[in-house]
Amino acid sequence: MAQELIQRVKFAHRAEGESFSKTLNKRVNAYFKENGISKYADGRMYLKSVVIVSSYLIPLILMLSGVITSTPAIILSWMVMGVAISGIGMSVMHDANHGSYSSNDIVNKFVGYFLNLVGGSAENWKIQHNILHHTYTNIDGLDADTVTFPMLRFSPFAKRRAVHRFQHIYGWFFYGLMTVSWIFMKDFKQLVDYKNSGMTTNYDTGFGLITLRIVLVKAAYLFVTLALPIYLLPLPWYGTLGCFFLMHFIGGVILGMVFQSAHIMEVCEFTKPNEEGKMKDEWAIHQLRTTTDFAPNNKLVTWFVGGLNFQVVHHLFPKVSHVHYPALAPIVRQTAEEFGEKYHCIPTFTEAVLGHGRMLRALGREDIPSSMVVLT
Repeated sequence: MAQELIQRVKFAHRAEGESFSKTLNKRVNAYFKENGISKYADGRMYLKSVVIVSSYLIPLILMLSGVITSTPAIILSWMVMGVAISGIGMSVMHDANHGSYSSNDIVNKFVGYFLNLVGGSAENWKIQHNILHHTYTNIDGLDADTVTFPMLRFSPFAKRRAVHRFQHIYGWFFYGLMTVSWIFMKDFKQLVDYKNSGMTTNYDTGFGLITLRIVLVKAAYLFVTLALPIYLLPLPWYGTLGCFFLMHFIGGVILGMVFQSAHIMEVCEFTKPNEEGKMKDEWAIHQLRTTTDFAPNNKLVTWFVGGLNFQVVHHLFPKVSHVHYPALAPIVRQTAEEFGEKYHCIPTFTEAVLGHGRMLRALGREDIPSSMVVLT
């Protein structure tokens, strides 16, 4: 994706009167002011961070220290760590890397690096997620989350291959490989792509030092979570290697189901700019039409996925901590309805996952489903 294409894309502006985004921003700002609360995280978030990060670190420490020695307990520990990986990704580092965990940039940077603790790269993630995905959601060629490897087709604009007819069956397996791919391949490929596109210019160091830093961090991660367990745990090396991949497979499947069920859905639009690079809608309206919430009344889901089931609110207010999303959702919904826009929301997580499966099936069997595509 060329930097010049990104610079050329322009969202529409409302010609007269109050725009949806201005009206919504006023109401949300009023909510925080009238209630005398900060838009950043609070005690609920701090407690959750401790619980989730501990769920990752404690099993690892107990295994490496020889406290946990039985094979069933070791396998269970790796499985718990797999769930915790997804929790760190959704509930801890996510807010921090958006700058919504704390008003202190140093705190956000520190907590954001928890992504590196599970094998990822916070620096790459900020470009892929904060810039490309959040700005250009479901826009052909720009949203990094819809550009994947050939076995999966996430956009009606992507080339359809014969194998895609079965992606609603095998796609879940590839979700399980997501975090493994980040560790060994995707972060390095993205880094090169971003450098070639001129998107690494804001890094605090040169490209060579960035690459070295990522290599060293990943090497340290693999030493602690793979090399040491192979050496210390009472399992054959291939058993520990299998547990390592089981951990990441569990984390990847959870992350895939949550993130893809918010955008790669039957109710979401997919679009592209016209020849002049202009988009049909203002940015905030575009977010409404390309995003859906799910399971808004399920407090356990909301807690664990870091409010990402309120994905519409998150896309409109990424710099607001997710602990506030349930309170902001009715404000967004009411404002959307006043402007004649639909606020997409799927009642349960199960329905959302099934809906994503149907979308995978449709994308695998139709070149461009007309009901999903909006051309500017």
